Amino acid sequence: MSLLFLGIILLFIGFFAKSFNPGLQRFAGLFKIGGIAVLVVGFLSSCIRIIEPGKVGLQVLFGEVQESILSSGLNIVNPLIKVEEFDITTQAYTMSGSEVEQSQISDQAIRVLSSDGLEVTIDMTVLYRVDPQKTPDIRREIGPGFSYIDKIVRPTARTRIRDNAVIYNAIDLYSLRREEFQQKIFESIRDDFASRGIILENLLVRNVSLPQSVKNAIEAKINAEQEAQKMQFVLQKEKQEAERKRVEAQGIADYQKIISSSLTEKQLQYEQVKALQALVKSGNSKVIIMGGGKDANVLIGGN
Repeated sequence: MSLLFLGIILLFIGFFAKSFNPGLQRFAGLFKIGGIAVLVVGFLSSCIRIIEPGKVGLQVLFGEVQESILSSGLNIVNPLIKVEEFDITTQAYTMSGSEVEQSQISDQAIRVLSSDGLEVTIDMTVLYRVDPQKTPDIRREIGPGFSYIDKIVRPTARTRIRDNAVIYNAIDLYSLRREEFQQKIFESIRDDFASRGIILENLLVRNVSLPQSVKNAIEAKINAEQEAQKMQFVLQKEKQEAERKRVEAQGIADYQKIISSSLTEKQLQYEQVKALQALVKSGNSKVIIMGGGKDANVLIGGN
């Protein structure tokens, strides 16, 4: 557009050079030719718009946003049209307690109240992008650039998180029904975004922090459960040991019973003779008592 103004100025000088300065009269033709050349170049450059990848071009003519959009690449447009680029790549809105992650489109972790009245802190990331076909409506209704983030993304995401968190108690949010909670938030935010020309791609509940009192209670419960499991293991082990001893005692008793029932007097005498023979053959000093009472015999042997 600046080239067009420059060309008009050069033409103006060329036509009215004599009025400004008679000495410029001889350069009037050059001013006219230069003005025409600049006008042509300016006109052509005003008709050509290059849109960067990941963006679309919005056409604004005399303050009115046109319905047609320009895709990335080279485009031929009306030279009077103002072109505004609109980013349609995936954006991330993060709610986190980490200062490292806080940026222009990030906030502190959101604090919500659960159904049991406890305050729970949630870290979450919302991934979204603008629907290219809806960019003219967003520009007309919300404004240029990233103004839709403050007017749609932030309030919608934080409100829907709070609305859904109040359905669950703190423990469910922390563990048992966390995926269900995430899915409900996703569905509610997706519908709200879609009505305003924004596509929700994903929603990530990254961390749920419980109050310290609840953490202590959970830790105490876990410790108690672990102690109960340990005691159950000890009792089970003792029962197994008692059963082992019972089986062992029963085996010994059965063995003794079998031996007692199978031994006879003659067999006992035979075993006694065998033991005496082994003793007599040994090289140690010995005293052998045979029999009992008055019939007992004493044998003394040596090396």
